[in-house]
Amino acid sequence: MTDRPHDLLHQLTRAERLSARRLQSVLDGFGCSLEAWRVLDLLADGEGHHMTALAEHAFLPAPTLTKLVDQLVDANLVYRRVDPADRRRVLVALTARGAEHRRLLSRAVRADRSRWADALAEDDEERLAGLLSRLSEALGGGAALTWAGAERAAGRGR
Repeated sequence: MTDRPHDLLHQLTRAERLSARRLQSVLDGFGCSLEAWRVLDLLADGEGHHMTALAEHAFLPAPTLTKLVDQLVDANLVYRRVDPADRRRVLVALTARGAEHRRLLSRAVRADRSRWADALAEDDEERLAGLLSRLSEALGGGAALTWAGAERAAGRGR
């Protein structure tokens, strides 16, 4: 008899690592990290986002995200502005150069994805996305698991 939870965890880990490695190989051609891609991709909605939302989306602790955003600001890909709804908070948004850079990255990512996407039928992809979403919600207690929450759960948080 196999240990199904162990097998599932192994398959999830393997799929995540292989997909991250493949995505990183595409991003390397643009000098972009996976974490920077995640930040740029979230900011592509044009809304501007708080650092907390960016940290959660990029799976980064706050200090690491701050360094990354500093680098993106230095590269003129993003800018910071005061949140008009709460002047104590900062919003991060794409610059015009950042939006164009993200479009180029997105095109390259989509082109690479088209090379392997045929492995899943469209309904398989939708079903997998739904199952992974349900699993994430169940593991996170029904709410999105924040980086701070993950740190506390692992016994490393304050």
